[in-house]
Amino acid sequence: MNKRFYTVGIAGHIDHGKTTLTKALTDIDTDRLKEEKERQISIELGFAPLYEEEDLQLSIVDVPGHERFIRRMIAGVAGIDLMLLVVASDEGIMPQTREHLDILTLLGIKKGIVVLTKASKVDEGLRELAKAEIQEELIGSPFEGAPILMVDSLSGEGVDELRHTILHHVKEVPVKGTEGDFRLPIDQVFTVKGQGTIARGTIYEGMVMTGTDVRILPEGITAKARQIQVHGMATTQGSAGQRTAINLAGVNYQDVKRGSVLVSSSHFTVTDTIDISLDLLRGSRLGLKQRMEVTFHTGTSEVIGKLIFFDRNHVEGMEKSILCQIRLSEEIVVKRGDRFIIRRPTPSETLGGGWVINPNGEKYKFGNDTILKLRSIMEGAPEDRILELLQNKKSLSEKSILNEASISEHELTEILKEPGWIILRGSEVTHESIVEDCGNSITRAIRAYHEENSLEKGINSGHLTTLLRTYPDSVIQVSIETLLQKNVISKESGILSMDGFVPRIPKQWEKRCMQIHRALLEDGLHVNKMEEYFESAGIPASLREDFYRFFIQEKWVTPLDDKYAYAHESYTRAVSMLRERTGSQFSIAQAKDILDLSRKYMIPFLERLDKEGYTVRIDEKRKWISTKE
Repeated sequence: MNKRFYTVGIAGHIDHGKTTLTKALTDIDTDRLKEEKERQISIELGFAPLYEEEDLQLSIVDVPGHERFIRRMIAGVAGIDLMLLVVASDEGIMPQTREHLDILTLLGIKKGIVVLTKASKVDEGLRELAKAEIQEELIGSPFEGAPILMVDSLSGEGVDELRHTILHHVKEVPVKGTEGDFRLPIDQVFTVKGQGTIARGTIYEGMVMTGTDVRILPEGITAKARQIQVHGMATTQGSAGQRTAINLAGVNYQDVKRGSVLVSSSHFTVTDTIDISLDLLRGSRLGLKQRMEVTFHTGTSEVIGKLIFFDRNHVEGMEKSILCQIRLSEEIVVKRGDRFIIRRPTPSETLGGGWVINPNGEKYKFGNDTILKLRSIMEGAPEDRILELLQNKKSLSEKSILNEASISEHELTEILKEPGWIILRGSEVTHESIVEDCGNSITRAIRAYHEENSLEKGINSGHLTTLLRTYPDSVIQVSIETLLQKNVISKESGILSMDGFVPRIPKQWEKRCMQIHRALLEDGLHVNKMEEYFESAGIPASLREDFYRFFIQEKWVTPLDDKYAYAHESYTRAVSMLRERTGSQFSIAQAKDILDLSRKYMIPFLERLDKEGYTVRIDEKRKWISTKE
């Protein structure tokens, strides 16, 4: 049986009895610090085990209620599954009650129980009044309709009922997955003599085991999980949902801080530019302006940043799902879907919050096109986000996909099983739609090359690659193979052409080139220089080299040397005549007599026979090579 781990948070206004309630539920005083004892307020986060059985473990987080410690409150509720909203029966709703409720709502916490504490201080009438007040306050929030219980932590009234209600409601909360990569946002770091650095927090996802190599981000420090404890008890592993302390080997505690994140893989994104969907709270005193400085809270991190809007310069009043960007003063670790809170640094005020739609934001242009792009990113399924990335990069390593699309390894594995995805060399991933687009670019490039270079058989594959700079070589090669298999293109000796393409002379020069060919045929073996034929036909000097290369390629002519050439038919007839009238060997004199050629033609002709493999020279004679037909 898989054990389930949950964390229950306790929030509410200062002095409404959160810490006393925690002690009543767990028999543990979470105010550990001397200053907390003296001032009788919670300054740091308090943690305690609440309940454990074979298949279930519950922990409690008691967060500070004072306005000055709101950032610690936000860090404390990171990763909780169920919230107890504490309201003192004799005081009712107070400012921090409302702010805590807003923060819980913005962080996406949907399960809650309202606890009216100090029940012994009020009579039945005031109890009902307090219930009515909190019910009205919860209208429109995720906690509307949540159970409201009366508790007196000192006398024990209602404590058992609360404990049973917690157990009942927490079982309705989905269990955090352990199949993903381990991630623990650190909320406390300290050192223990003889043990070294201890980092503590609630595991967001995945699991960690003793001896596991971990990384501390964004610092990039590598460490080993030497020991693991859950509520002071040693264990061999920590799982998602558990409040966990990890002894980090090889790390100075001064190099680690609240807000750092412990991870077990390199797939997490370290970023300072984040695309977000922002919900604003009602009642913000001053509104929001373009490039306004805010404090950005996510997980346990707290960083100053600037809000960047793309469809407005000012926002006033309550508004939902504003697609915008936060540019931070330092890097943090986030994933798509992570919740966040933004606050005004001064005067101190919670402005809103929302969720990360893309941890790898870029500098976009102001305007509706960017909003449409962000909306596509926000609404897209995991495979859509990968395809969006591939539109620009054409292929991505699996590691890059995990980072940039903010999906888990399990999600990626399942996606790549679907039709259409292609694994290239080196675990590069692309999609058949990208290959199809690349194939279309290839055929356009080849056709354009045919139009501009109709005399040539096609384009060199290396030259083609340079024309398609936006596609990596691996995608180009797969696209070429696909086109070859479909008989769309042909390949011969590294030359690519459209299937069925035949090199041709441009129509305006066709007659003049045919005139040259006829003249060569008429002159037989006693030809003029090629330049004279081109000159006579009126072929411009700029085209002669290309046309001559075409004549050779298409076997219109056979060159003797750099000046003379025979019509190919004249050349082959001369070879046949010479072969018929000689034995296995012949001399230059014999050849001259048979072909009636002067030395000007004879020597280049014989050297051409050698080059083409008809003959081989032996001293002053040539020997026919019988395999050459």
